[in-house]
Amino acid sequence: MPKQVDHHQRREEIARALWQVVEQRGVSHLSLREVAKEAGISHGALQHYFTSREAMLSFAMDLAYEQKSLRISRGLQELGDLPHPRDVLRLMLVEMLPLHADARAASRMSAAYVLEALHNEKIHAQARDGIAQGRLVVEQLVRQAIADGYISPDRDPVAETNLLLALTGFTTLIELDVVGPQDALTAVDQYLDRLFAGNDHGTGSEGGRSR
Repeated sequence: MPKQVDHHQRREEIARALWQVVEQRGVSHLSLREVAKEAGISHGALQHYFTSREAMLSFAMDLAYEQKSLRISRGLQELGDLPHPRDVLRLMLVEMLPLHADARAASRMSAAYVLEALHNEKIHAQARDGIAQGRLVVEQLVRQAIADGYISPDRDPVAETNLLLALTGFTTLIELDVVGPQDALTAVDQYLDRLFAGNDHGTGSEGGRSR
């Protein structure tokens, strides 16, 4: 059992080294040798854990998704029991934006992953399924909010889900210093206010708008 734990831990260390390569030097430097150098191990030792760039990238992306899910779970706990759906959606959207170190690493990893997926059928399928699953979670939240009267029943849940996810496009604008983080948050909040306006349950807590 200890050997299995050590093996997984080393794979995580390699994945985090991959994040560092992508974040600091860009996708063009993403190779087994560069990641091995960043991780402080030999190229041969790295191949003991990952036999290909594809396998390493897939594991690193899975780890990034896992870490993001953990951050969202902690955020949901902070919202307390029966949180307002506006606050839940805001939490999820904000976590997708590069507003702190972990989220920046995840967003840059995601960009590298998408580029790889465009030319690799296996990664394309894995990336598509992961994104589709995340989108489904958002759509289910929107549908439930409509059913519970938080969002007007004349709203199209599919269209609203797509519009909400379109807000994550601020990632590129933030990364390239076109839009500041606070301006992106303001846009997210204003859209959520409009989505939840004119219903019986109100538009969400002030705490949700200030985070």
